[in-house]
Amino acid sequence: MTMGNPLRLLERDRTIAGPGFNRWLIPPAALAVHLCIGEVYGFSVFNRPLGRLVGINAPIPGVDWSPSQVGWIYSIALIMLGLSAALFGRWVERAGPRKAMAAGALCFCGGLLIAALGVRLHRIEVIYLGYGLVGGIGLGLGYIAPVSTLVKWFPDRPGMATGLAIMGFGGGAIVGAPLGVELMGRFASSRSTGVAEAFTAMAGIYLALMAFGAAIVRVPGPEWRPEGYVPPARPARLVTDAHVAVDSAWRTPQFWLLWAVLCLNVTAGIGILGQASPMCQDMFGVTEAMGAGFAGLLSLSNMGGRFLWASASDFTGRKVIYGVYFLLGAALYAAIPSVQQQHHVALFVLITAVIISMYGGGFATIPAYLRDLFGTMHLGAIHGRLITAWSMAAVLGPQLVSYISEARIARGVPRASAYNPTMYLMATLLLAGFVCNLLIAPVDARHHHREESNPR
Repeated sequence: MTMGNPLRLLERDRTIAGPGFNRWLIPPAALAVHLCIGEVYGFSVFNRPLGRLVGINAPIPGVDWSPSQVGWIYSIALIMLGLSAALFGRWVERAGPRKAMAAGALCFCGGLLIAALGVRLHRIEVIYLGYGLVGGIGLGLGYIAPVSTLVKWFPDRPGMATGLAIMGFGGGAIVGAPLGVELMGRFASSRSTGVAEAFTAMAGIYLALMAFGAAIVRVPGPEWRPEGYVPPARPARLVTDAHVAVDSAWRTPQFWLLWAVLCLNVTAGIGILGQASPMCQDMFGVTEAMGAGFAGLLSLSNMGGRFLWASASDFTGRKVIYGVYFLLGAALYAAIPSVQQQHHVALFVLITAVIISMYGGGFATIPAYLRDLFGTMHLGAIHGRLITAWSMAAVLGPQLVSYISEARIARGVPRASAYNPTMYLMATLLLAGFVCNLLIAPVDARHHHREESNPR
């Protein structure tokens, strides 16, 4: 008796759901993957330990790495998330979510192991390669694979569906930040900060969880619809019942306006998330453990905002909800310098939590916005190309916060107020995003795909 090829289990045709399959099994599969790769949002807890690998208790100038050098690890990972999502988007659609999620797990967890080696060798370029390049590819594959699958399972509530999928990514730091601190504390010694050991342990834990998600994911059959669901006879103005191919979609003004909308919203939010722990310590003089707790709290807000705001968009429409993100976000960013000067820690936490909830909501709403404008035929591939906006924002947001604050500190500005100018800059970016969102209109019919019989 010969054994079949076990890799066949990863093929798309082996993941088509049979009759009676419960579509509510798909959100746990998506969450299992997104909670793991969302660890990147808690990476700031590693910033300072990575900056004193040689000094252990205090960084040694010229030997240990600077905050801006360490900050590039996070930025490269998110750059690669966007680039790999764009590059492999069509492949994800063809290969199916199980194979894509498995590939994402191997890349993300393999990247953590390479990064652990880079820590041991004290070679930051090896960490850039591991956590940044290889791990970033895993982020891209793991991010887009469950999203288009969930939208196809929930045509009646696409905003809620994408919120469910992407909620896990926003909540990754709830697990990742405390886990990283706990593992570093457990493995730290007089000769090690515990970072390499933490990366190694996290690779094993995350691989098991991501493999679980890949095992239970399914795709609906070509003619499947939810019981009792009837598509509206006349869709809303910005909701199409047609489909746009990916190669046509990214030639439309709507695609590039949405690209700008996502880029500006993410740039404003990711600057805080990427520097959450050290920023809180500098602005209010809290301990490193409290800084890690702040990063975890923002992750909770990020996670909740992805579900709540995206679900609300099913009732208000995507354009209205993005208007709220931009206008309210700009007002809150502009208020932060005053709050910091008055040392209102609780109010600062509340304001940043609301900002980050809308940042997360923007991520969760954008796939539904794409579905409304371009249909579901190439949703994963279109979403993958749009995520390059995240790549750009991954450079702009954290680096703007890092370099502007470092430059001001070098000029003698107190650490507590070094971040204030960036808050006004972020508010300006959000107002620019508001204008881009206002300009979005339905896609011209000449871009619609003509072969409607097989929209998958």
